[in-house]
Amino acid sequence: MDRSELATVLRTARSRISPGAVGLPAGSRRQVPGLRREEVAQLAGLSVDYIVRLEQGRGPKPSVQVLNALTRALRLTDTDRDLIFRLAGSEPPQAGRIQMLIRPSVIRLLDRMADLPVMVLSAKSDVLAWNPLAAALLGDFSEYPVAQRNIHWQRFLGTGQHRVIMTADEDDANAAACVGSLRSTKSRYPDDPELTRLIAELRANSSRFDDLWRTGHSGRVRSLTKTIAHPALGTLTFDCDALLVPEADQTVVVHSAAPGTPTASAVDLLRVTGLEQFTSDLP
Repeated sequence: MDRSELATVLRTARSRISPGAVGLPAGSRRQVPGLRREEVAQLAGLSVDYIVRLEQGRGPKPSVQVLNALTRALRLTDTDRDLIFRLAGSEPPQAGRIQMLIRPSVIRLLDRMADLPVMVLSAKSDVLAWNPLAAALLGDFSEYPVAQRNIHWQRFLGTGQHRVIMTADEDDANAAACVGSLRSTKSRYPDDPELTRLIAELRANSSRFDDLWRTGHSGRVRSLTKTIAHPALGTLTFDCDALLVPEADQTVVVHSAAPGTPTASAVDLLRVTGLEQFTSDLP
Protein backbone atom coordinates (compact mmCIF):
# COMPACT_ATOMS: atom_id res chain seq x y z
CA MET A 1 0.00 0.00 0.00
CA ASP A 2 1.41 3.38 -1.08
CA ARG A 3 -0.23 5.63 1.52
CA SER A 4 1.42 8.86 0.39
CA GLU A 5 0.50 8.51 -3.29
CA LEU A 6 -2.99 7.26 -2.43
CA ALA A 7 -3.52 10.35 -0.28
CA THR A 8 -2.44 12.63 -3.13
CA VAL A 9 -4.70 10.96 -5.69
CA LEU A 10 -7.70 11.04 -3.35
CA ARG A 11 -7.26 14.73 -2.57
CA THR A 12 -6.90 15.56 -6.27
CA ALA A 13 -9.97 13.50 -7.20
CA ARG A 14 -12.04 15.25 -4.53
CA SER A 15 -11.02 18.69 -5.76
CA ARG A 16 -12.23 17.94 -9.31
CA ILE A 17 -15.88 17.25 -8.44
CA SER A 18 -18.50 19.95 -8.06
CA PRO A 19 -21.30 19.40 -5.50
CA GLY A 20 -23.93 19.70 -8.22
CA ALA A 21 -22.35 16.80 -10.13
CA VAL A 22 -23.21 14.44 -7.26
CA GLY A 23 -26.62 15.88 -6.39
CA LEU A 24 -25.51 18.07 -3.47
CA PRO A 25 -26.29 21.78 -2.96
CA ALA A 26 -23.34 24.05 -3.76
CA GLY A 27 -23.84 26.49 -0.88
CA SER A 28 -22.22 29.90 -0.71
CA ARG A 29 -19.28 29.50 1.68
CA ARG A 30 -16.91 27.26 -0.26
CA GLN A 31 -13.29 28.35 0.02
CA VAL A 32 -11.75 25.56 -2.05
CA PRO A 33 -12.87 23.86 -5.29
CA GLY A 34 -14.54 20.48 -5.31
CA LEU A 35 -16.21 18.53 -2.54
CA ARG A 36 -15.59 18.87 1.16
CA ARG A 37 -14.31 15.85 3.05
CA GLU A 38 -17.61 15.72 4.90
CA GLU A 39 -19.45 15.40 1.59
CA VAL A 40 -17.21 12.60 0.32
CA ALA A 41 -17.74 10.80 3.61
CA GLN A 42 -21.50 11.22 3.29
CA LEU A 43 -21.59 9.98 -0.30
CA ALA A 44 -19.33 7.01 0.44
CA GLY A 45 -21.02 6.08 3.72
CA LEU A 46 -17.76 6.49 5.68
CA SER A 47 -16.74 8.59 8.67
CA VAL A 48 -15.14 11.99 8.11
CA ASP A 49 -12.23 10.93 10.32
CA TYR A 50 -11.57 7.96 8.05
CA ILE A 51 -11.45 10.22 4.97
CA VAL A 52 -9.11 12.63 6.80
CA ARG A 53 -6.71 9.83 7.72
CA LEU A 54 -6.65 8.46 4.18
CA GLU A 55 -5.96 11.91 2.73
CA GLN A 56 -3.18 12.45 5.25
CA GLY A 57 -1.52 9.15 4.37
CA ARG A 58 -2.00 7.59 7.77
CA GLY A 59 -5.12 5.48 7.33
CA PRO A 60 -5.37 1.67 7.54
CA LYS A 61 -5.55 -0.43 4.42
CA PRO A 62 -9.06 0.09 2.97
CA SER A 63 -11.23 -2.92 2.29
CA VAL A 64 -12.55 -3.63 -1.20
CA GLN A 65 -15.99 -2.44 -0.06
CA VAL A 66 -14.52 0.88 1.11
CA LEU A 67 -12.60 1.31 -2.14
CA ASN A 68 -15.73 0.63 -4.18
CA ALA A 69 -17.64 3.22 -2.16
CA LEU A 70 -14.86 5.81 -2.45
CA THR A 71 -14.27 5.44 -6.17
CA ARG A 72 -18.01 5.57 -6.82
CA ALA A 73 -18.42 8.70 -4.68
CA LEU A 74 -15.51 10.37 -6.49
CA ARG A 75 -16.92 9.49 -9.95
CA LEU A 76 -13.62 8.03 -11.12
CA THR A 77 -12.99 6.57 -14.56
CA ASP A 78 -12.08 2.89 -14.89
CA THR A 79 -8.39 3.80 -15.16
CA ASP A 80 -8.40 6.06 -12.10
CA ARG A 81 -10.43 3.52 -10.14
CA ASP A 82 -7.90 0.79 -10.92
CA LEU A 83 -5.09 3.12 -9.83
CA ILE A 84 -6.79 3.74 -6.48
CA PHE A 85 -7.21 0.01 -5.91
CA ARG A 86 -3.56 -0.74 -6.69
CA LEU A 87 -2.26 2.12 -4.55
CA ALA A 88 -4.34 0.72 -1.71
CA GLY A 89 -2.77 -2.71 -2.20
CA SER A 90 -5.83 -4.41 -3.73
CA GLU A 91 -6.64 -5.85 -7.13
CA PRO A 92 -9.15 -3.82 -9.21
CA PRO A 93 -12.67 -5.22 -9.79
CA GLN A 94 -12.68 -8.27 -12.02
CA ALA A 95 -14.67 -9.07 -15.12
CA GLY A 96 -17.99 -10.66 -14.37
CA ARG A 97 -18.69 -8.32 -11.46
CA ILE A 98 -21.50 -5.77 -11.42
CA GLN A 99 -20.32 -2.39 -12.69
CA MET A 100 -20.61 0.21 -9.94
CA LEU A 101 -18.74 2.98 -11.74
CA ILE A 102 -20.80 5.31 -13.94
CA ARG A 103 -19.52 6.09 -17.42
CA PRO A 104 -18.50 9.76 -17.96
CA SER A 105 -21.04 10.03 -20.80
CA VAL A 106 -23.84 9.02 -18.42
CA ILE A 107 -22.65 11.62 -15.89
CA ARG A 108 -22.87 14.24 -18.64
CA LEU A 109 -26.38 13.06 -19.44
CA LEU A 110 -27.34 13.35 -15.78
CA ASP A 111 -25.95 16.88 -15.66
CA ARG A 112 -27.90 17.95 -18.76
CA MET A 113 -31.21 16.55 -17.50
CA ALA A 114 -31.35 19.05 -14.65
CA ASP A 115 -35.04 19.88 -15.21
CA LEU A 116 -36.28 16.34 -14.42
CA PRO A 117 -35.77 13.96 -11.47
CA VAL A 118 -33.20 11.40 -12.66
CA MET A 119 -31.20 8.64 -10.98
CA VAL A 120 -28.83 5.90 -12.15
CA LEU A 121 -29.20 2.30 -10.95
CA SER A 122 -26.73 -0.57 -11.08
CA ALA A 123 -27.66 -4.02 -12.37
CA LYS A 124 -28.81 -4.94 -8.86
CA SER A 125 -30.62 -1.60 -8.39
CA ASP A 126 -28.09 0.24 -6.26
CA VAL A 127 -28.75 3.99 -6.48
CA LEU A 128 -25.37 5.04 -7.89
CA ALA A 129 -26.15 8.68 -8.71
CA TRP A 130 -29.02 11.13 -8.62
CA ASN A 131 -29.59 14.76 -9.41
CA PRO A 132 -30.93 17.40 -6.98
CA LEU A 133 -34.49 17.09 -8.30
CA ALA A 134 -34.51 13.34 -7.64
CA ALA A 135 -33.39 14.00 -4.07
CA ALA A 136 -36.08 16.65 -3.62
CA LEU A 137 -38.76 14.29 -4.97
CA LEU A 138 -37.70 10.93 -3.55
CA GLY A 139 -35.47 11.76 -0.57
CA ASP A 140 -31.76 12.39 -0.05
CA PHE A 141 -30.06 9.08 -0.81
CA SER A 142 -26.77 10.29 0.72
CA GLU A 143 -28.34 10.03 4.19
CA TYR A 144 -28.36 6.24 3.92
CA PRO A 145 -25.37 3.87 4.34
CA VAL A 146 -24.07 2.71 0.98
CA ALA A 147 -25.33 -0.85 1.48
CA GLN A 148 -28.86 0.50 1.97
CA ARG A 149 -28.88 2.71 -1.13
CA ASN A 150 -30.57 -0.09 -3.00
CA ILE A 151 -34.14 -0.12 -4.28
CA HIS A 152 -34.68 -3.78 -3.34
CA TRP A 153 -33.17 -3.43 0.13
CA GLN A 154 -35.45 -0.47 0.84
CA ARG A 155 -38.42 -2.27 -0.71
CA PHE A 156 -38.21 -5.25 1.65
CA LEU A 157 -36.11 -4.15 4.64
CA GLY A 158 -36.34 -0.37 4.76
CA THR A 159 -38.00 1.18 7.80
CA GLY A 160 -38.52 4.71 6.43
CA GLN A 161 -41.75 6.08 4.99
CA HIS A 162 -42.20 4.94 1.40
CA ARG A 163 -43.39 7.69 -0.91
CA VAL A 164 -44.58 5.49 -3.79
CA ILE A 165 -48.33 4.79 -3.60
CA MET A 166 -49.61 1.40 -4.83
CA THR A 167 -52.82 -0.59 -4.61
CA ALA A 168 -52.59 -4.06 -3.07
CA ASP A 169 -52.46 -5.67 -6.53
CA GLU A 170 -49.81 -3.20 -7.71
CA ASP A 171 -47.79 -3.85 -4.57
CA ASP A 172 -47.85 -7.61 -5.17
CA ALA A 173 -46.85 -7.19 -8.81
CA ASN A 174 -44.08 -4.77 -7.95
CA ALA A 175 -42.67 -7.02 -5.22
CA ALA A 176 -42.61 -9.97 -7.62
CA ALA A 177 -40.93 -7.83 -10.30
CA CYS A 178 -38.24 -6.70 -7.83
CA VAL A 179 -37.41 -10.27 -6.85
CA GLY A 180 -37.55 -11.41 -10.48
CA SER A 181 -35.12 -8.70 -11.59
CA LEU A 182 -32.64 -9.76 -8.90
CA ARG A 183 -32.93 -13.38 -10.04
CA SER A 184 -32.19 -12.30 -13.62
CA THR A 185 -29.22 -10.28 -12.38
CA LYS A 186 -27.94 -13.31 -10.48
CA SER A 187 -28.00 -15.35 -13.69
CA ARG A 188 -25.75 -12.73 -15.36
CA TYR A 189 -23.40 -12.27 -12.39
CA PRO A 190 -23.33 -15.60 -10.53
CA ASP A 191 -19.98 -14.82 -8.87
CA ASP A 192 -20.57 -11.22 -7.79
CA PRO A 193 -20.00 -11.23 -4.00
CA GLU A 194 -22.05 -8.11 -3.21
CA LEU A 195 -25.03 -9.46 -5.15
CA THR A 196 -24.75 -12.76 -3.31
CA ARG A 197 -24.60 -10.90 0.01
CA LEU A 198 -27.64 -8.76 -0.85
CA ILE A 199 -29.79 -11.75 -1.83
CA ALA A 200 -28.75 -13.68 1.28
CA GLU A 201 -29.60 -10.71 3.52
CA LEU A 202 -32.99 -10.24 1.87
CA ARG A 203 -33.87 -13.94 2.11
CA ALA A 204 -32.80 -14.13 5.73
CA ASN A 205 -34.66 -11.03 6.90
CA SER A 206 -37.74 -10.81 4.68
CA SER A 207 -40.11 -13.79 4.55
CA ARG A 208 -41.97 -12.09 1.69
CA PHE A 209 -38.80 -11.83 -0.38
CA ASP A 210 -37.84 -15.43 0.43
CA ASP A 211 -41.28 -16.73 -0.57
CA LEU A 212 -41.13 -14.86 -3.87
CA TRP A 213 -37.55 -16.00 -4.47
CA ARG A 214 -38.61 -19.63 -4.12
CA THR A 215 -41.09 -19.24 -6.99
CA GLY A 216 -38.18 -19.00 -9.43
CA HIS A 217 -39.62 -16.24 -11.62
CA SER A 218 -37.34 -13.79 -13.43
CA GLY A 219 -37.99 -10.19 -14.46
CA ARG A 220 -36.43 -6.82 -15.27
CA VAL A 221 -36.76 -3.12 -14.58
CA ARG A 222 -39.59 -1.67 -16.69
CA SER A 223 -40.96 1.74 -17.56
CA LEU A 224 -44.17 2.51 -15.66
CA THR A 225 -46.46 5.17 -14.23
CA LYS A 226 -45.54 6.00 -10.64
CA THR A 227 -47.67 7.81 -8.05
CA ILE A 228 -45.69 9.55 -5.32
CA ALA A 229 -46.95 11.02 -2.05
CA HIS A 230 -44.66 14.00 -1.47
CA PRO A 231 -44.63 15.29 2.14
CA ALA A 232 -45.14 18.91 1.06
CA LEU A 233 -46.62 18.81 -2.45
CA GLY A 234 -49.13 16.01 -2.09
CA THR A 235 -49.89 13.25 -4.60
CA LEU A 236 -47.90 13.44 -7.84
CA THR A 237 -48.10 11.14 -10.88
CA PHE A 238 -45.07 10.58 -13.11
CA ASP A 239 -44.19 8.67 -16.23
CA CYS A 240 -41.16 6.73 -15.04
CA ASP A 241 -38.95 5.60 -17.95
CA ALA A 242 -36.06 3.16 -17.57
CA LEU A 243 -33.29 3.83 -20.12
CA LEU A 244 -30.73 1.02 -20.37
CA VAL A 245 -26.97 1.64 -20.63
CA PRO A 246 -26.03 -1.72 -22.19
CA GLU A 247 -22.23 -1.62 -21.83
CA ALA A 248 -22.42 -1.01 -18.08
CA ASP A 249 -25.69 -2.90 -17.50
CA GLN A 250 -27.04 0.17 -15.69
CA THR A 251 -30.37 1.97 -15.90
CA VAL A 252 -31.10 5.69 -16.06
CA VAL A 253 -34.51 6.24 -14.47
CA VAL A 254 -36.26 9.45 -15.58
CA HIS A 255 -39.39 10.89 -13.96
CA SER A 256 -41.45 13.23 -16.16
CA ALA A 257 -44.96 14.67 -16.42
CA ALA A 258 -46.95 16.14 -19.29
CA PRO A 259 -46.77 19.95 -19.55
CA GLY A 260 -49.63 21.79 -17.86
CA THR A 261 -50.41 19.04 -15.37
CA PRO A 262 -50.35 19.56 -11.58
CA THR A 263 -47.33 17.28 -11.36
CA ALA A 264 -45.42 19.35 -13.92
CA SER A 265 -46.19 22.47 -11.86
CA ALA A 266 -44.95 20.70 -8.72
CA VAL A 267 -41.67 19.84 -10.46
CA ASP A 268 -41.28 23.52 -11.34
CA LEU A 269 -41.60 24.30 -7.63
CA LEU A 270 -39.09 21.62 -6.69
CA ARG A 271 -36.52 23.22 -8.99
CA VAL A 272 -36.75 26.33 -6.84
CA THR A 273 -37.04 24.86 -3.35
CA GLY A 274 -34.93 21.70 -3.76
CA LEU A 275 -34.28 19.90 -0.48
CA GLU A 276 -34.42 23.00 1.71
CA GLN A 277 -37.96 22.52 3.01
CA PHE A 278 -38.45 18.79 2.71
CA THR A 279 -37.68 15.79 4.86
CA SER A 280 -35.65 12.91 3.39
CA ASP A 281 -36.68 9.30 3.10
CA LEU A 282 -35.95 6.76 0.40
CA PRO A 283 -38.92 5.55 -1.70
